[in-house]
Amino acid sequence: MSASPPAPNVVPLKASRPSLQPLMALVAPGLLAVNQVILDRMQSEVTLIPELAGHLIAGGGKRLRPMLTLGSAAALGYAGDRHYRLAAAVEFIHTATLLHDDVVDGSDLRRGRATANVIWGNEASVLVGDFLFARAFELMVEDGSLKVLRILSRASAVIAEGEVAQLSAQRRVETSEDRYLAIITAKTAELFAAACQIAAVVAEQPQGIEDALAAYGRNLGIAFQLVDDAIDYVSDSATMGKDAGDDFRDGKVTLPVILAHARGDAEARRFWKRAIEGRANGPDELARAIRYLHETGAVADTLARARLYGSRALDALGLLPPSAARDALAETVAFAIERAY
Repeated sequence: MSASPPAPNVVPLKASRPSLQPLMALVAPGLLAVNQVILDRMQSEVTLIPELAGHLIAGGGKRLRPMLTLGSAAALGYAGDRHYRLAAAVEFIHTATLLHDDVVDGSDLRRGRATANVIWGNEASVLVGDFLFARAFELMVEDGSLKVLRILSRASAVIAEGEVAQLSAQRRVETSEDRYLAIITAKTAELFAAACQIAAVVAEQPQGIEDALAAYGRNLGIAFQLVDDAIDYVSDSATMGKDAGDDFRDGKVTLPVILAHARGDAEARRFWKRAIEGRANGPDELARAIRYLHETGAVADTLARARLYGSRALDALGLLPPSAARDALAETVAFAIERAY
């Protein structure tokens, strides 16, 4: 019996090694305009502000979130220029949260470089993060759309809630999988969703397209974070831009830990409790943790969940008309997942 033909407008994962290159090539001209807005708006007569902000902004980040705004606009055939300032606002929100996160986490490395809080101190990092948030809201107000302002301001509030929720769950190995998924949806995926959705607003698309792009971004963001959770235990600092095992040493209860703890015997559970509470998290304990993660299938299942959310992101793209831009957005999903392999 022959196979049924594929359903119309289904976006498949690419069979070859996925890359961000199609999205980067698609948005390259627009990203130059976004970068110019970023450079202009991070200037200040207080020299520490552009110095510190520039350190992080020029630190090798992919600009994935603003690229998603530009790519989503291209997939909708938008020919205006409002999305440049809004993509810059998205990047400012993201950068501000990174500055604050590094202070909260006590991080030493970000994308392979010393974090701003290590160089300039916690106080300066927090205050410059506040400055970047303010710049983001200036750009939103200048755009003039109350709907855009509502989407991005809500995203900012949800991200903050997610960070506080993560802090409250820190070193609590009994955190449930559902609670953890709610945390990463808030702290990571919400800005992915907003970055995509605002493109539909400026392109004056119907609510259904807005919702589809928000769903694409949200599911991509969840998949992206789940892969980050996994590669913290299976990659190295050169690949990740941070020290391998940072989540373990910081007592972060990520999905691989939640699954390994739930599936472990009494001895393993005692180990995880001591480790996550910070009483046993040295190199030998990290090696033991990695062994438990593989024995219980926790890493493999975390990546399987990432693929599930990636599939949901692709399903959401099915509402958009076929185009090179839509293909680039689809390949971005595959790239986000395949980083772990």
